[in-house]
Amino acid sequence: MNYLLIPFLVLIAGLSQAAPTGNCNTTQIANITHLQANSTHPLTSALPYGAVLTHCTVPGTIALTFDDGPYIYTAQILDTLAQHGARATFFLNGRNKGSIDAFSDLVLRAYEEGHQLGSHTYTHASLDTLSYQEIIHQMTTLEEAFVHILGFFPTYMRLPFLRHSPLVLTAMADLQYHVIGASVDTKDYEHDDPVSNWISFEKFKAEVDAGGSVVLAHDAHQYTVELLVVNMLEEVERRGLIPVTVGECLGDSVGNWYRTKR
Repeated sequence: MNYLLIPFLVLIAGLSQAAPTGNCNTTQIANITHLQANSTHPLTSALPYGAVLTHCTVPGTIALTFDDGPYIYTAQILDTLAQHGARATFFLNGRNKGSIDAFSDLVLRAYEEGHQLGSHTYTHASLDTLSYQEIIHQMTTLEEAFVHILGFFPTYMRLPFLRHSPLVLTAMADLQYHVIGASVDTKDYEHDDPVSNWISFEKFKAEVDAGGSVVLAHDAHQYTVELLVVNMLEEVERRGLIPVTVGECLGDSVGNWYRTKR
């Protein structure tokens, strides 16, 4: 990772102001220290805020993304990704099937293994049905949970059900969130069994053939984890594509993926 060189005293001051309360190893704390030191600088991302992004811009890359976790199957996905040397993006909920607090160890593990973490709102509410204040509350409540575990929160998010309205996108722009859609939607939640899971895989292949590159799946479904992820990664390898995080596939520096304060 490339970070700006910050004087030592600034690094120490940043760490003391927003130290995480989760269990972090030395590498984790070092990474957080850099993020906190850089938090006094404006974000430098060239990507728009409050606009839906659906395709990678870096040639030869593909971004596998997983919504609705962390959950009991997330560890197995992390194992599979590690076996294939792949990085992915996890859009997390505060409370959905699981709880970000109950699975804080998996949140830490995913981050430490090089995956990108994003917001999927606190309770997976359909934001297009909420008021502006309720939308903000969904996002900032999850930010607080991220800070409790990691010491920082993401600048990337995915809308539950992919639903939005002008008000929702205005709120995301106000909060400086990059909104990630999908150009490959596996619909894996419709085929969460060993008999029909192949339908999601065929949909994956067809939509990649059509130029799709940001892939939507879920780490809260058993057969996504046990079948679909392996099949997708093997197909990605067969095609000679590089499975990376959303930030990487959009050419955005890792220093722009998270922030420590508003």
